[in-house]
Amino acid sequence: MESCDTIADGSAAAARDAPAALSDNAFSHALALIIPHLRGYARSLCRSASQADDLVQDALLRAWSARARFQAGTNFKAWMFVILRNVFLSGIRRRKFEQEPTGNEPDIAAPAAQTGHMELLAVRDALAKLSPSRREALMLVGAAGMSYEEAAEVCGCAVGTIKSRVSRARADLQRLVDGETPEPAADA
Repeated sequence: MESCDTIADGSAAAARDAPAALSDNAFSHALALIIPHLRGYARSLCRSASQADDLVQDALLRAWSARARFQAGTNFKAWMFVILRNVFLSGIRRRKFEQEPTGNEPDIAAPAAQTGHMELLAVRDALAKLSPSRREALMLVGAAGMSYEEAAEVCGCAVGTIKSRVSRARADLQRLVDGETPEPAADA
């Protein structure tokens, strides 16, 4: 990224090398397309639909105000997920603790079959019991469809760490659904 002094020089090279920005219309369109992904990720972080919606709204507002800093041609999805994650972590730091789920959250939509509904509830409950770092990695890779590299960028850790967290989260999820005890989470 170039400094303000370089751009203020008025040199042709500085203008040519300045990062391209999206138009407001293109940025708005990109935001609209990413909202369902942000809501899913926010829901995995908050475990409450209303808190997730508030988190997404805050992230969208922050992204809109920082739209001039987004460089066209870079990974918009990862950029938005980092913003959402940072807004979430800032909220935790402000509250100094994370609230536990109340059990009053609305159920996730499920097929009409009773067994499918019960299995979905079991998976939802098991997800809530995973360590936050493992749940986050699993939701980024499994639910949001990110690559391990993109998830590592969002979480600010190594790719191998994400792979390990996803693998352990899947194993823990299976154990929890089967009624067993998961392995203790030593990862952060």
